[in-house]
Amino acid sequence: MSYSTQKEQEKAVLVGIIYSNKEDVVSQLKELERLSETAGVIVLGSTYQLIREVNPATLIGEGKVEEVKNLITEQNANLVIFDTELSGSQAKNLSEYLGCKVIDRITLILDIFAKRAISNEGKLQVELAQLKYNLPRLSSIQGSQGRFGSGGVGMRGPGETKLELNRRLAQDKILKLEKEIAKIKQNRVVQKKNRNLNGVFKVSIVGYTNAGKSTLLNLISKAGIYADDKLFATLDTTSRNVYLEYGKQIVLTDTVGFINKLPHNLVDAFSSTLEEAKDANLILHVIDLSNPDYLSQIKTVEDVLKQNDIKAPVIKVFNKCDLVENVQSLNGVFISAKKNIGIDKLKKEIINYMK
Repeated sequence: MSYSTQKEQEKAVLVGIIYSNKEDVVSQLKELERLSETAGVIVLGSTYQLIREVNPATLIGEGKVEEVKNLITEQNANLVIFDTELSGSQAKNLSEYLGCKVIDRITLILDIFAKRAISNEGKLQVELAQLKYNLPRLSSIQGSQGRFGSGGVGMRGPGETKLELNRRLAQDKILKLEKEIAKIKQNRVVQKKNRNLNGVFKVSIVGYTNAGKSTLLNLISKAGIYADDKLFATLDTTSRNVYLEYGKQIVLTDTVGFINKLPHNLVDAFSSTLEEAKDANLILHVIDLSNPDYLSQIKTVEDVLKQNDIKAPVIKVFNKCDLVENVQSLNGVFISAKKNIGIDKLKKEIINYMK
């Protein structure tokens, strides 16, 4: 499978959407900027709108559309990214009004998934998610979006060439992918049964993206997996046997990070991660304590676990504690995975749950 490349650097204007004054639009736009940078996009500017009444054609009002168009001209941008889901017609209309490619947050995340997936299952899941998301939008993608080039953000990954197929072929491809993924899942069920027969204690690491999960796994297990200060630095799950004190052994699994505003129809891209968490005897919820929005990130992760009926006991692991002061009021284990602080205490907490 080949991936398309984009010679011209994509330069974007971001558009935030809030529906009440209680929403923190600054934090939302900051996260969207990090997602954009992870996808290789240069962010030149941003704006937002508090929406009281949705415009069915463009989501935002006519005045805001004109403001975004002026911002595109001032900044010499060639891409607009909305921090909310757009319908196919809205993306098409905005693209025509603004004179450049328009994508939404979900398309951006799928693009990052396409770049990060390494395993066969991960690539299949991304392709399936791309096709399911883009199927209702095929006419829009083939229409006005095509005038602004077929490459770049939102057009990468295993599913890129499939976007040009007609609806019937896309539906057939979806069915084929679902069958392939079902076979892989069935094989994993057999592997899990064998693992359960061995009686190994299973621990899953979960958390918001970029909380330090892979760094923690590397430290405890010396796994040597890729870890970076980027959103979704790793997409595929990784499991390692770890020997703790007193002859205790666990299987420790790193999982893909969760993120806010991920629609249910894309949760399938997390399926293997959620299965690992559901199968675990214990969950380590890694939290980036240095992030100003760590409380809302905790809620996002807890909501995903609850929605998927994951009931294993949870240890809250507050990472990057060396960067924060006055944390006595929080209940959990405080560590710095990067500086190897608090790891022995965390191991003892894990052993306590094994007794």
